[in-house]
Amino acid sequence: MGKISLLFPGQGSQQVGMGKELAEAYPVCREVFSKADNVLGESLSELIFSGEEEELKRTENTQPALLTVSTGIWEILREKGITADFAAGHSLGEYSALVAADALSFEDACAAVRKRGQWMEEAVPAGKGTMAAVLGMDRDLLQKITDEVSETAGAVQPANFNASGQIVISGTAEGVAAASELAKSRGAKRVIPLTVSGPFHSSLMEPAAEKMKEHLKNVEISEPKIPVVANVTAEETKDPEEIRELLYKQIYSPVLWEDTIHKLVEEGSDTFIELGPGKVLSGLVKKVSRRARVLPVYDMETLDKAVKVLTEE
Repeated sequence: MGKISLLFPGQGSQQVGMGKELAEAYPVCREVFSKADNVLGESLSELIFSGEEEELKRTENTQPALLTVSTGIWEILREKGITADFAAGHSLGEYSALVAADALSFEDACAAVRKRGQWMEEAVPAGKGTMAAVLGMDRDLLQKITDEVSETAGAVQPANFNASGQIVISGTAEGVAAASELAKSRGAKRVIPLTVSGPFHSSLMEPAAEKMKEHLKNVEISEPKIPVVANVTAEETKDPEEIRELLYKQIYSPVLWEDTIHKLVEEGSDTFIELGPGKVLSGLVKKVSRRARVLPVYDMETLDKAVKVLTEE
């Protein structure tokens, strides 16, 4: 059997009710939700299980909520004897990956992503920044387009290199609009505006990144027990100081997700477990490697299936 990689989703995959069934069935998962409530001094678990969708969608809530659900699922798998060789997370998911690799405590990560969400929300006034998905365009050509537009219409840059022909751009509302039109005129198949609360992973997030840098100075980071492939470099990182620096840069730098999956495949990963709501990352893995086996885990049924597959070999 090849190697196993854990994948953790980021903002956008959240949904009310996520993790509820698993938390009710497994005390080890329930304990993670309790820890989150204690760290934040409020009932995050109640918001996740039965709150209002609009409230859960607020970045400062979404980020600790997804971290909590993903970590809860990993604790169940860990209790069942499942081990992994690598971990990676998409944007916010990188914090979940570092918790799974024992580089960050869950409590420290939870407090950090609550702040991260608040600061990202505050960095750009509502309506001033946005994001759009560009489909069917080469990354070098799109980079040229965003560079061109940034000089004339407003700051815009690639934010997520998710898979071949699936790239998200981010920046000022004017910059994203102009780059979207130019991309369509130069051969992009489709451009889909995203309903997001800010221009994440763009230079406009630098004020949030600076605040995060200060916060991270006081957060204990240990050497991960398994290598974590970083968003900013798509390389394995084990050095705590490098991890600190990359978490700071990650806020305003593109997520090299396609490159991350290529790296994991090169390192011998043939099985990918997505821990968290939905199957977005599983779909992106399949675009990069058709031979890869993907096991999304988000409820009792998918958990049982994954455990069966992983323990029968």
